[in-house]
Amino acid sequence: MVLLVVLLLVGAAAGLIYIPPQYTKTYMLALLAVLGTVGVSALFAMASGIMRLASKVHGNPLLKAVVDNAFDGILVTDQSGRVFYANATYLDLIGAADNNDVRPIERVFIGDPDVSESIYRLLKAAREGRRLQEEVRIAGAAGEGGRWLRMRVRPLGQGKADARMTVWKIADVTRERERQENVFQELQHAIDYLDHAPAGFFSVDAAGDIVYLNATLAAWLDHDLASVGAGSLKLTDIVAGEGAALLTTLNAAPGEVMTEVLDLDLKTRGGKPVPVRMFHKVAFGADGTVGTSRTLVLNRAKDDGSDPQRAAEVRFMRFFQNTPMAIATVDKAGRIARSNARFASAFEGLLKGDERSILSVVAERDRPALESAIRKAGEGQGDIAPVEAALAGHSERWANFFVSAVEEEDRDGEAAIVYALETTTQRTLENRVYQQQKMESVGQLAGGIAHDFNNVLSAIMMATDFLLNAHKPTDPSFQDIIQIKQNANRAAALVRQLLAFSRKQTLRPQVLDLGETLSDLGMLLKRLIGEKVTLEVVHGRDLWPVKVDISQFEQVIVNLAVNARDAMPDGGKLSVRTANVTASECGKFAYKGMPVADYVLVEVSDTGIGIPPDIIEKIFEPFFSTKDVGKGTGLGLSTVYGIVKQTGGFVYADSKPGDTAFRIFLPRHVPGAEDKLAQIPAGEAPAIAGAMSAADTMAKAATADLTGHGTILLVEDEEGLRALNARGLTSRGYTVLEAGNGVEAIEVLEKHGHADLVVSDVVMPEMDGPTLLKELRRRDPNVKIIFVSGYAEEAFAKNLPSQEQYAFLAKPFTLKQLVAVVKQTLAL
Repeated sequence: MVLLVVLLLVGAAAGLIYIPPQYTKTYMLALLAVLGTVGVSALFAMASGIMRLASKVHGNPLLKAVVDNAFDGILVTDQSGRVFYANATYLDLIGAADNNDVRPIERVFIGDPDVSESIYRLLKAAREGRRLQEEVRIAGAAGEGGRWLRMRVRPLGQGKADARMTVWKIADVTRERERQENVFQELQHAIDYLDHAPAGFFSVDAAGDIVYLNATLAAWLDHDLASVGAGSLKLTDIVAGEGAALLTTLNAAPGEVMTEVLDLDLKTRGGKPVPVRMFHKVAFGADGTVGTSRTLVLNRAKDDGSDPQRAAEVRFMRFFQNTPMAIATVDKAGRIARSNARFASAFEGLLKGDERSILSVVAERDRPALESAIRKAGEGQGDIAPVEAALAGHSERWANFFVSAVEEEDRDGEAAIVYALETTTQRTLENRVYQQQKMESVGQLAGGIAHDFNNVLSAIMMATDFLLNAHKPTDPSFQDIIQIKQNANRAAALVRQLLAFSRKQTLRPQVLDLGETLSDLGMLLKRLIGEKVTLEVVHGRDLWPVKVDISQFEQVIVNLAVNARDAMPDGGKLSVRTANVTASECGKFAYKGMPVADYVLVEVSDTGIGIPPDIIEKIFEPFFSTKDVGKGTGLGLSTVYGIVKQTGGFVYADSKPGDTAFRIFLPRHVPGAEDKLAQIPAGEAPAIAGAMSAADTMAKAATADLTGHGTILLVEDEEGLRALNARGLTSRGYTVLEAGNGVEAIEVLEKHGHADLVVSDVVMPEMDGPTLLKELRRRDPNVKIIFVSGYAEEAFAKNLPSQEQYAFLAKPFTLKQLVAVVKQTLAL
C-alpha cells in the first residue's frame, strides 16, 4: 500500500512535464485536493476502526494456537464492549456460527433475570479495571438441563494501552458443580445419620467451646442445637460437677492421638444428671497444642432395672467423681493410671508431660516424703502416715496426701491409691488466727508494760519538776536535770506508741472532713519527705465525714509518709488519695475481715522499692523493722495499725516494686445528737463532760496561776508516786489526804469527813477506781473525781454508767499538768 501511494505521487509529479503552463496551477490544486481528501478519509477510517495500522510486534503463532484451542472461552473487548478477539470455545459456548456472529457478554445473556445481576457486577469491574469472578446458572432449552458457567474478567495488562482492553474468560463448570452437590448431599446424609444415631456425639475445641453436638445428645440434655457453634455453649454447661477437668487436662506427646474411656455425669439444661460412658478422643499438634476433640457418648441411664451391675456402676461412678477428695491410682513410680474429676480440677496445670506423675504436683522439697509413702504402699505396707506437702507452682498451696496400698498390683500397674485433700484454706485460717492471737498477746504485753512504765515515768517526771523548781538555770546540775526530763519525755512518747499498738490509748474523736485535714497537713508532709520526693494529694469529691482523733490521724499519715520517704532514697512520688467507698464497692477490694459498709478510703502510695512478699504479713508487728540498727524503732506501722483499729477502721498493704499502697478504710460517720457536744470549740467546752483531757488545759498551764486551796484525797497504790504527787499538790497550797487503794480511801473519808476532790488511780488492789467512784457517789452524789491511769480511758469507762461525770488525766504527767487539772476541776 505504501509503495502504491509512492508510485502514484511520483507519476503525478512527472505528469507536470506534459501539462501546458497555463493549466499547471489548476493541476496542482486538483492534485492537492485529491491528496487532502484521501488523507482525511484515512484518518476518519483509522479513528472509527475501519482501517488499522499493522503492529510492529509480530504475534507468536504458538501462543495464538494455545489461546485458540483453550478449554475455556476467551473474549477480548475494549471499554465500549467492541469485540477484538474470541476463540473457538467461546463461540461454542454462546452458540455462534462463525466470527461474524460474535457478541459481547452482556448481549449474549440479555433478558435473563437470573444472570443480569452477575453480568452487571462483571461489567462494572471491567470498567474499573478490577478482577472479578462470578458463577451463574444458565437455563437450558426445553427438555435440557441448565448449565453452570464460571465467568472471570480482568484487564489485558498493566500498560496504558492494555488497560483499555478487557479479557473475559468463560468456563462450563456444570459437572464440577454436580460433583460438589453430590458430595454435599452425601455429607448431609452422613450428618443426618450422625445426628440421629442411637449414641450421643460432641466435639470441643481447645478453648472449651462446644463446636458440634448431635441431635441425640441435644435431646438427652434438653439443649437447642441453634445455640451450638456460636461459643454460647461451653463444656462446663453439659458436664456435671468438676468432670470437665478430666476432658481438658489430658496430656500426651506432640503428634499423638489419645483416647480415654470415662464414666461421668452429664447434666441437662435443668441441672438433672445423666450418667454416661464417654469415648473421648483428642489429637495433639506437632507443637503439643490440644486440637479439637471427638467424643462418643453412651447413655447409661436408660435401664429397665434388669441390669443391677449397671446401676451399681453408676452409683460408684457418682461416688468416685463427685467426692470432694481428690483420688488417683498410681504405679510404683508415681505415674497416674486413673483419677477422679476432683483430682483433675484441683491439680490442673500442675500435671506436665505425657507421663503424668503425681510427684509433679508437689513442691520439690516435699517430693521425697510422698515418694517414700508410695514406695511403702507398693511394698504392701499399711498404716502409712499422711504426707503434708506444699503444691508446686507460684501460688502458696498445701495439701494432705493419704496413701494406701492396692491388695495386689493389677495389670495396669496400679500399686497405690492416693487421696489428696487441699488444706490451703485451713492453713490460711490457722495462720490468720495465730497471727491475730500473736498480735493480741503482744498488744496485751505492750499495754501492761506501758502501764508499768507510765508509773515509773510519772515518778521520774514529777521528781525532775521538783529538781527544776529547786535549781536555778545557772546551777551546774540544771542542764543534767533538763536532759533527764527530755529523755523521760522521749520514753513517754515510746510508751504512747506501745499503747497505740495495743489499742489502749485515750482517743478524743471528733467529726472531721478529711479533705481539709489533709490540706492542712500538706506543708508538714512536704518538709518531712524532702525535695527529692514529689507530693501529690488527690481529694475525692463530696467526702463523707468520719469521726477520728485528729492528732492520732495526723500521726498515721506522718508515719506512712516517713516510711514512704525512706523507701525512696533516690527520690520518687508520694501520693495521698481520698475517696468514698460504698457498701456495694467493698467487694472489688477483696480484703478479708472487712465487713460490707460505707467507708472513706485514704490511700497512701509511693514509687519506692516495695515490700518483699515474705515480710508483708509482719510489717504491723511491733519492733519489726527492715531498717538498719539505730534508724527506726519498729513501732511506726504498728502505731498506724493500732490507731486505725481503735478508731474502728481497717488498714491493708499491697506492694510490688515501684508501687506500694497502704489503704485505710475509716467508717462513714452519720451525724446524730451525740455530735452536738463535739461541735463546741475546745476552749469553750466544759471541763467535765463525761471525761476531760489534760490537753485542753496544757496551753494555759504555763501562764495560769496554779496555786489553790482545798482538801484533796489522793488514792494511788504506788507509794513513791503517791508521795511525789502529794508533795506537789501540797506545794501548791492544797491539803492532801493519802490512801493506797479504794478501801483505805473510804476509811480516810470516814475519819476526816469530807474531801473537795478525789484524785484516784484506776487499777488498784482490793478496790479499783471505778468501784471507789460508785461507793463515793452513794455517799456524796456531788463528789468530784479525777482518774489518773497509764491505761486508756476506754479501758475502764465501760465499767461506769454512761452519764457518769469525771475528769481523766493520762500517765505520765508533769506537776504542772496535775495541778492545772486539779484547779480546773475544783473551779466547776
